Amino acid sequence: MKENLTIALAGNPNSGKTTIYNALTGARQHIGNYPGVTVEKKESIITYNNQQLKIIDLPGTYSLTAYSVEEVVARNVIINEKPDVVVDIIDSSNLERNLYLAVQLMELRIPLVFVFNMKDMAQEMGIKIDIKSLSNLFGVPIIETVGSKGDGVKNILDEALKAANMPDIKYPVITYDKVIEKYVNSVEELIKQHSTNIENYNTRWLAVKLLEGDKDVMQVIPSPIIQEEIKRANVDINEMLGDSPETAIASARYGFISGACQECVTTTVEARHNMSDAIDSVLVNRVLGIPIFLGLMYLVFHLTFTLGDPFMGFIEQFFGFLGEKANVLITHDLLRSLIVDGIIGGVGGVIVFLPNIIFLFIAIAILEASGYMARVAFIMDKVMHKIGLHGKSFIPFLIGFGCSVPAIMATRTLDNQRDRILTMLVTPFMSCGARLPIYLLIIPAFFDKNQALVLWVVYLIGIVIAIVIAKILGMTVLKGESAPFVMELPPYRIPTLKGVLMQMWERSWLYLKKAGTIILFVSIVMWALTVFPLFPENKVAEYEKGLSELEQIIEEKTAELVKIGYVVMTDENMQEAESINSKLSDRELAKAEKIAAEIEEANMQIDEINNKVAEAELEYSAAGRIGKFIEPVLAPIGFDWKIGTALIGAFAAKEVFVAQMGIVYSLGEAGEDSEALRDKLRENYSPLVGFAIMVFALLSAPCMATFAIVKRESNSWKWAFFQFFGMTAVAYIVTFIIYQTGRLFM
Repeated sequence: MKENLTIALAGNPNSGKTTIYNALTGARQHIGNYPGVTVEKKESIITYNNQQLKIIDLPGTYSLTAYSVEEVVARNVIINEKPDVVVDIIDSSNLERNLYLAVQLMELRIPLVFVFNMKDMAQEMGIKIDIKSLSNLFGVPIIETVGSKGDGVKNILDEALKAANMPDIKYPVITYDKVIEKYVNSVEELIKQHSTNIENYNTRWLAVKLLEGDKDVMQVIPSPIIQEEIKRANVDINEMLGDSPETAIASARYGFISGACQECVTTTVEARHNMSDAIDSVLVNRVLGIPIFLGLMYLVFHLTFTLGDPFMGFIEQFFGFLGEKANVLITHDLLRSLIVDGIIGGVGGVIVFLPNIIFLFIAIAILEASGYMARVAFIMDKVMHKIGLHGKSFIPFLIGFGCSVPAIMATRTLDNQRDRILTMLVTPFMSCGARLPIYLLIIPAFFDKNQALVLWVVYLIGIVIAIVIAKILGMTVLKGESAPFVMELPPYRIPTLKGVLMQMWERSWLYLKKAGTIILFVSIVMWALTVFPLFPENKVAEYEKGLSELEQIIEEKTAELVKIGYVVMTDENMQEAESINSKLSDRELAKAEKIAAEIEEANMQIDEINNKVAEAELEYSAAGRIGKFIEPVLAPIGFDWKIGTALIGAFAAKEVFVAQMGIVYSLGEAGEDSEALRDKLRENYSPLVGFAIMVFALLSAPCMATFAIVKRESNSWKWAFFQFFGMTAVAYIVTFIIYQTGRLFM
């Protein structure tokens, strides 16, 4: 008996595989990605009966044919890593569909255990399975479980250990039509004669996969002789059976499954109509389906951000507190700026999104586990397919109106890599909440009478551009058809608290662990761009001289007020100040109020000088110089260096644009409700430029958090940079057209 065993869990999506994996492993999970792909890799090491077991959760797949990345990954793990036993989790309520993967695993001639999960649902549907007879027929041990309740889960490991140590495999060989069998035998013989490095493979399985046209297997066996035999087989099988070899082989497998089910499965009249059918008659209704979904998602979306906002406020306060403490404790100006503005500001800007992500993924986990998300994909598939995307892409699009970060993470629900990448690339065109402060600043400044209409037009532009770009990318860079919609509609289930919380925790931890490191790096880079090169000391001295004089004036004037006995009134000391000041004579009071006004004027001048210093430092920095350098490029879309510099800062977070504009106009870090900043915008720009700013902010490169999460989810810098430069190019072209067209009518 081996000391260390590896057990791989396989199964269809919605079969309850993740629930059983969590039940077997608990929180002892290592989560990452398989090399070179974005498919999630889960592994756990547990001890059972004094034996160390490595449990691998394979990606959910419907078959082992290389249609999707998940299927290829699952197959490669089984063939190359050679787990000691594969446990196939099967949905008992959808037996024939799930057994297709089971039959393909049997063809690999590897140690197997079948777990017939959700036996309670099968019983409710009137399905009765003769487990003993079916186990004998397949030659595979079968266990019945209810994973959501933990029933039968412990028996899985016992049977897996037995199967791993049983040398003889007695599965029945699935025989195909005579013409197929003829070519299976001939191709198998040629494989043995003309192929090397195939010790990991069962030769009959290789022959079958070659006849199915499996591209990955063809790369393993590139023999021209075998390829010629495959071509002859295709012609003969098509002529004899009227179907392609792939279709004929799949039909034979389903025939085997159907025969086994007829022998061992009975269905009572109770199965004709069940609760899922009744619910689907409303939720998947042609007329009601989409409105119900939009209403439900609005509710999810609303609750996510409503519940998340207070926690976001706490996080902002916490990082604000850290910043204040760092300001006091760190005396070195440059180090203080790095810690406060670069690190604390950068990390805080990422973690502040965490509450929304947590609540959003709780909601998505509930909808997925309940079986509703499969219905959503089904409802939206026809609409999304017209623009070259999968029905499931609609979910990230919808989430993208709140925040692109969780929207990109939601693309993990897509089964096809091409669809996943395409959805990632166009989702940020949906106007996220971070862009809203820019609109709230500009729309009242230039479009006071048509605010709602202008905002609606901006959002509509994002949607239209997303559709156009998706269509273009689908015909060029990501050419190919969207994955066929083959997912069955699983029965509705009550989600388990443990499953929902574990899924939420996994996604949230990945966000913090992976995206946080990249975002911290980019934050420091952005800080450096706005700080270096340092503002010359001689120029700082000029400003400091003026500040020193004003501070001296304030000190002298304050001493005069103390001498008079006048107390400057504030919100905190209003009653006390009134009481003390009322004792002064009219002459003393008039003199004191004049002095107080002079102090206030001096303070305003200090603020003005500090703002000018901030503007001068920003203009002198690398970011300011880049803004000046790119000004000729920005001029055709109506922007000057100040707007350009603010846009560079907005890469850290879109809403930073507003604060940066306040700095470059010597107003300090103004907010979106700053009337002073709106006045400056009206003085310097036209409504056309204001609209162009909003369009460019909408369509240009996403914030660094989105950039980082695209790299994380696509597992490639290529797509992150492609999106960054591609969206910037699209933004420039669209803004150029709008601005130049607008000038013709001005």
